[in-house]
Amino acid sequence: MRHLLWVLLVLVSCTGSSEKNSLPETPNILFIAVDDLRPELACYGKELISSPNIDLLAAEGTRFDRSYCNIPVCGASRASLMTGLRPARNRFLTYLTRADEEAAGITTLPGHFRNNGYHTISNGKIFHHDDDAEESWDEIWHPVSNSSSWRDYALNENSLQDTADRFRGPPFERADVQDTVYKDGKTAEKTIGDLRKLKELDKPFFLATGFLKPHLPFNAPEKYWKIYDGKVSLPDNNYPPENAPKESLHNFGELRAYAGVPPDGPVTDDFALELIQGYYACVSYTDAQIGMILNELKRLELDRTTIVILWGDHGWNLREHGLWCKHCNYETSLHTPLIVRVPGTQQLKESSEIVEYVDIYPTLCELAGLELPEHLQGDSFKDLLYDKEAKSDGVAICQWYAGITTIRENWFYTEWVNDNDSSYARMLYDHRIDPHENVNISEDPLHAETIDDLSSEMRRSRAPNYFK
Repeated sequence: MRHLLWVLLVLVSCTGSSEKNSLPETPNILFIAVDDLRPELACYGKELISSPNIDLLAAEGTRFDRSYCNIPVCGASRASLMTGLRPARNRFLTYLTRADEEAAGITTLPGHFRNNGYHTISNGKIFHHDDDAEESWDEIWHPVSNSSSWRDYALNENSLQDTADRFRGPPFERADVQDTVYKDGKTAEKTIGDLRKLKELDKPFFLATGFLKPHLPFNAPEKYWKIYDGKVSLPDNNYPPENAPKESLHNFGELRAYAGVPPDGPVTDDFALELIQGYYACVSYTDAQIGMILNELKRLELDRTTIVILWGDHGWNLREHGLWCKHCNYETSLHTPLIVRVPGTQQLKESSEIVEYVDIYPTLCELAGLELPEHLQGDSFKDLLYDKEAKSDGVAICQWYAGITTIRENWFYTEWVNDNDSSYARMLYDHRIDPHENVNISEDPLHAETIDDLSSEMRRSRAPNYFK
């Protein structure tokens, strides 16, 4: 009998030390959103980029190498992620999207955690609009500019002001200033203060922090620009893909709204190099702010009880195919960084399974032990954090207006459809032989069967009532 009790104690001890059972019963959530951040990070193989803090987070958690936003524009992407609903023909289309209007009655991700006893805080840009889904939060905070004069406006302008009907300054600025002159520095300070306050709170928290950079304008302190002096180069494929449909290209009007950018045609090579360096500088600037937050999380020992998730709301074009900004169906606009670190567990370092942003809501619920709302249209990828044999459904469906992209295995297939679901343009890329999507092979008869299959996959996978 004594021997049997000893065996049982050993079994219980071993079970309790497994990776999945050592997660805190009610873990906190640190939810880090970064505007316009494509996987332009050292941990994603971009060795030129200085991103040591995000790289460390990735080393301690799981990096998803095939993560895709469901729509490549900030407001709609955030509304889709935060509601767990896919974009549809008349839902979640532009940066002006409001989740509380287009998905009325749906409980948002932070709202669901709040309903389950979490203290929820929104700092910076989480939803696109300051007052969207206000009932989801116990606290909402947004940084403000230091001044409204033109020079200070140019110095401090950022995406929260991009929607205002007012003059914009240049698309980048290299200023010898402190990090807190720009809004993201203020957001990091606010988040650090919140962590100290939440440490003393007798309930779990969902703390969301949204960084603006590397959104236009590419304004970052001088020390981040200096990292890339003399190191920046232009992409090789500064041209439209061969046989690309006209629907796949755009005039990057978002960039043209800034002073000094020509109203049409390409920018010069020198100007393009400055833009690219500015984007890189902003990535490193935001990485530094994230590092201060993660360091404080560790200093307070909250890292032991807090799930950290970092994501970029969509990709961005840095002159690939002659394009800038997002707003298209190429991988440069759809591929996104996604990193998840769960305390007290032994995670896989990376996953090459395809995941979508509608999968984030159910995943965080499962990790926190919360029931999944019935409206969710994505699938949890919790098992991908731990199990080498686990698989996702292997498909991502992304949309930009009438263009719907199906990503499966090595295939990137986009079909443009009208209100009657009839196709009028398409493109197909095989990433095994054309990872940069330079030759559209959709009209090659050899791929007719593949296109039929992917087209059917897209129609099976889209949201119910897509055309309503």
